[in-house]
Amino acid sequence: MGVNLKGKSFLTLLDFTSDEIRYLLDISKQVKVERRAGTPTNRFAGKTLAIIFEKRSTRTRTAFETAFGEEGGHAVFLSKDDIHLGVKEDLKDTARVLGRMFDAIAFRGFKQETVETLAAWSGVPVYNGLTDLYHPTQILADFLTIEESLGSLKGRKLVFIGDSRNNMANSLMIGSAKMGLHFIACGPKSLHTDPAIVDKCKEIARTSGATIEVTEDIDLAVKNADAIYTDVWASMGEEAKLQERIALLKPFQVNRELMERTGRSDTIFLHCLPAVKGNEVTEEVFESPASRVFEEAENRKHTIKAVMIATLL
Repeated sequence: MGVNLKGKSFLTLLDFTSDEIRYLLDISKQVKVERRAGTPTNRFAGKTLAIIFEKRSTRTRTAFETAFGEEGGHAVFLSKDDIHLGVKEDLKDTARVLGRMFDAIAFRGFKQETVETLAAWSGVPVYNGLTDLYHPTQILADFLTIEESLGSLKGRKLVFIGDSRNNMANSLMIGSAKMGLHFIACGPKSLHTDPAIVDKCKEIARTSGATIEVTEDIDLAVKNADAIYTDVWASMGEEAKLQERIALLKPFQVNRELMERTGRSDTIFLHCLPAVKGNEVTEEVFESPASRVFEEAENRKHTIKAVMIATLL
């Protein structure tokens, strides 16, 4: 395929072609097979990774740490309380120091501009483990899970239900546009995806063959869906809005009745986790045979490992 990503940061899927995303997914499959077989690998021996988190995490932190460690590398976790991250020291200065200490930097936090500044000034690959705008490593895990469950990505109908202006809906829309899926963001009009992102994705879709839609109509959205995806109704930092969101989003809960409205028995359920069962999804659907949430969670490790292999070696 002739793809070379060495030295490139992973900040948003907008920066990657469909061939490059395919390349990352193919490496993910390879390293997952290696891990399952117990094949010893040591690709990151002598390399170091800084993991900088402003927001708590279970899957993102453990995926970065285990993926790097399994390949013989040394990861150093740094919370915002451990270092000067734009406080007392200019962020550009912190980036330049870290770039001299580490081979790569993983960031999880609030502003997309923070991860972009780290990438611009550190001189090493920087990985976006979540910002308020995008969550690109999660999408790779989602797409790997869809391929494992359904065999292919192109033309699959992927429906996001709920708060459609959050980082997950944004990133799923971008990934779907790049990889030729039929993506629908379904939620109340007041929580629809930023029109600028929708327009950009529709532009990409003209080349890839994807279909991008935004709607309030649940029946239209879920009919014949291959996969139903949801996320929490109030993201980190939005807890004060939870009661308002519950009232607004209750009709968009993923429950057995909604899954039946697809008209299919083989529709899978996806969630990036953590889930608030009883809000965005019922326990019944979460624990059902349709649910792929723990495969998805495991795939965070394999896809993050793939991104680091592609950009560091």
